[in-house]
Amino acid sequence: MSYVNASPVLRVSDYQRAKAFYMDVLRFDTVVNEAGDPVTGFGIFRAGDAQIFLHSWDGPGEAWDNWRAYFYVPDMDAMIAHLDTCKQPFKGPEVTFYGMREIEVTDPDGNVLCFGQDAG
Repeated sequence: MSYVNASPVLRVSDYQRAKAFYMDVLRFDTVVNEAGDPVTGFGIFRAGDAQIFLHSWDGPGEAWDNWRAYFYVPDMDAMIAHLDTCKQPFKGPEVTFYGMREIEVTDPDGNVLCFGQDAG
């Protein structure tokens, strides 16, 4: 199995403050995507080959069951076949509104990992 790339998904308490930190201080120079109207809760940022997802949350009392990492795969059918062979449960596949074909896998510690391939 090979992966094209992986991106951590970080929780942030103030989306705009976090965006400014990653762009101004850590020099993530490209906004790949943002969601919301107005944008207040989710963004993908890139610096060179590195990419990070920022996801807002309301604080320690809020359950957070979103992805912990996003992996780009070159062949989703091969990934699904591999998971089936390993008898590893997964959710999906689903083609998203943003053009990715995705599955979710939960690791033994409860971390939800998303695997995606361009649906086009």
